[in-house]
Amino acid sequence: MAAAGAALEEASLLAWLFRGAPGPAPGPELAGYLAELAGLGLEALGREPGRLAEERALAAAQTRHLAFAHYKIFIRSAECTSETGRGFGGIERGLARLLGRLPGFQESCRSFLRDAEEIASSRRMNSLTLNRHTEILEILEIPQLMDTCVRNGYYEEALELAAYVRRLERKHSSIPVIQGIVDEVHQSSQLMLNHLIQQLRTNIQLPACLRVIGYLRRMDVFTEAELRIKFLQARDAWLHSIQASIPDDDPYFHITKTIEACRVHLFDIITQYRAIFSDEEPLLPPGEHAVNETAIFHGWVLQKVSQFLQVLDNDLQRGVGSRLDSLLGQCMYFGLSFSRVGADFRGQLAPLFQQVAFGTFKKAIQEAVDKFQDEMNSYTLISAPAVLGNTIPVAVPTTQPGTLQPPMVLLDFPPLACVLNNILVAFNDLRLCCPVALAQDVTTSLEAALGKVTQTILAFHRAEEAAFSSREQELFAQFCTVFLEDLLPYLNRCLHVLFPPAQIAQTLGVPPTQLHKYGSLGCVDVNVIKEPLAFILPKREAMFTPEEKELTQESLAPAPGPEQGVEASVQLPPVAGEESSMNTMAVLQPDVPVTTT
Repeated sequence: MAAAGAALEEASLLAWLFRGAPGPAPGPELAGYLAELAGLGLEALGREPGRLAEERALAAAQTRHLAFAHYKIFIRSAECTSETGRGFGGIERGLARLLGRLPGFQESCRSFLRDAEEIASSRRMNSLTLNRHTEILEILEIPQLMDTCVRNGYYEEALELAAYVRRLERKHSSIPVIQGIVDEVHQSSQLMLNHLIQQLRTNIQLPACLRVIGYLRRMDVFTEAELRIKFLQARDAWLHSIQASIPDDDPYFHITKTIEACRVHLFDIITQYRAIFSDEEPLLPPGEHAVNETAIFHGWVLQKVSQFLQVLDNDLQRGVGSRLDSLLGQCMYFGLSFSRVGADFRGQLAPLFQQVAFGTFKKAIQEAVDKFQDEMNSYTLISAPAVLGNTIPVAVPTTQPGTLQPPMVLLDFPPLACVLNNILVAFNDLRLCCPVALAQDVTTSLEAALGKVTQTILAFHRAEEAAFSSREQELFAQFCTVFLEDLLPYLNRCLHVLFPPAQIAQTLGVPPTQLHKYGSLGCVDVNVIKEPLAFILPKREAMFTPEEKELTQESLAPAPGPEQGVEASVQLPPVAGEESSMNTMAVLQPDVPVTTT
């Protein structure tokens, strides 16, 4: 510790002594010299400056001698020193340039290192790819294999490939190649979906339907409700194509083929739907908005029934001729077959056929009235005596039991016979499809037509009354009498065959004797028609004609059986100026029962 303190004190002394001296700081030699001076005596210290001066002079002399003796060496040394300085300057400049280029070189080295690492990684990947070439090739060929399976109908294998690709997507969704494979497989899946739906638009049977719906369910594209709607839409498109292929030139042919197609194919579609889908299982899990799956199917069935009824109505309006009863039977059988699947629509058929039957009857009655008016325009009472005199015997046609024979007295008046024949033709057409609900409409229409006949007779009387002779006046009165007392009661009897009073009473739930309280139900009101002609008729006592008595008895009698009918045959002799069209035969055939519904 003392030595350290002395050394520190000595260093402080040296620093103080040479504080103003130029040059470098004193070194250890000076410190050793000062220590030596400190050990000298006073006399030695006195002699020390002289000794130092002598040594200095000696050193200077030796230096001069050395410089003179070796001046070349000093020159060489100076030159070397100069060149060395210049060399060090160049080295310094080179080092500066080197240091300036070192960052770029360092970055290049780093880049080279990265490239080398990438090349090494690529090499490793290439080596791995080469080793896994077979597996990678199988994965890359999945889209092509998927497309081939779809186009060749191998849907089971296609679904397995799609499931495998979905697993790859979940594991490696970030790999672009995998994403491209997923996109291509999705396109093939869409193609498969179109193929499967297209199969449902063909004449496919139930086993194939089950397979197709199974594939669609495994594809998990539609919900259960959407799948049902897609199935019904596809099968509906196929059914529509079948219906569109039916020629519609002939309404009867079109509607019969439509009935057959709908009855067969629509029933098959319903059977397929019920075999594939169960309405007892909920379509959505509990807690979610429930879908009324039954409404999907029933709504479609109602739509098909409504479309069929619309087609039926259109064809009926176009006209099916005298085959209305055959068409009604086919439609009823169609509705009966659908009752097995809970879609019995027979109740909706009656209004359609009732409307057509009444429209046809009304048109025929109007034509009968028009023909009667034409007959009356050219009719003269002068031509009547030849017939009235019965100079030509008229063959009375034989009648079968239970049939109606028209009054032969009508042969004396061709216009009345003609209008009766035309009305009986309308009755024959009506009886092919004659629902009891038409009783009032038919009776009202017939009353209106007979009212027009009455007006035509009155117009004839007003036009010819001034020129009537007594004989013609008598003939005209007989004309009116035959019209009121023979033709009208006979028409009422025909109406009772078409609409039996007992059946009408049973339908209404009233006794037959009370039918008159319900208006014109199967019976024309003779008094209403007779009133305008009352002033022409001869005065007589009020009494019932045999036809009226028979009519009263029949109104209380039970309805005739299916084997009973009405036969009306009026054959007219040729009338001057008229062709054989006047010789008409209108028969309510006994072998065709009066149809009621």
